[in-house]
Parts: sequence; C-alpha cells; structure tokens
Amino acid sequence: MLMIEVPGATVWIWIWVALLLLGAGGLAGALSWGLRTRWRNLDEVLRGLGTVSVSCGMLLLLLGWATVFAIFLLFISLAMFVGAAFIPELFKYLPRDE
Repeated sequence: MLMIEVPGATVWIWIWVALLLLGAGGLAGALSWGLRTRWRNLDEVLRGLGTVSVSCGMLLLLLGWATVFAIFLLFISLAMFVGAAFIPELFKYLPRDE
C-alpha cells in the first residue's frame, strides 16, 4: 500500500471533502439543467463528474486506501476535463431545436 505522508494531511482532507461537496452540487445542477436543454450542456456535466472523481481520488490517496483505484480515478477525471474542453466544438455543428 502506497501511503503518502503530506504535511497538514488533515487540512488537505477537509479541503478535498469541501471540493467533493462543491462538485456534487455542481453536478446536480448540471444534470438538472441538462434534462431541460437536451444535454447541450454535456461539458458542464463532464466537469462536474471530473470534479467529483478527482476529489474522490485525492481523498483515497490521502487516506491511503485503494491507491490503484485512486490513480485510476485521477486519470478518468483528466479524460473528463479534456473531453469537456472539446464537447462545445462538437455541439457547434449540430442543428438547433427552436
């Protein structure tokens, strides 16, 4: 098990818990908005999912639990953030419903 000793680990754990709650709130809002806009805000949903997954990954690393899964979550969140950067370009070419 890979245990990373971080100075002020308790403070970092609380910071990542706060970011997890913030990301969950943003994800809930993005999902609600997505239902009304036929998922034209998929980039916001991916950003919310990325925030939740990176927060969970960092918490797992800081606590020393399931480090392989934590690193997997960090890579998944990176893919979500990169995907969120390119999704608006894809939707630019779709026909709009008015």
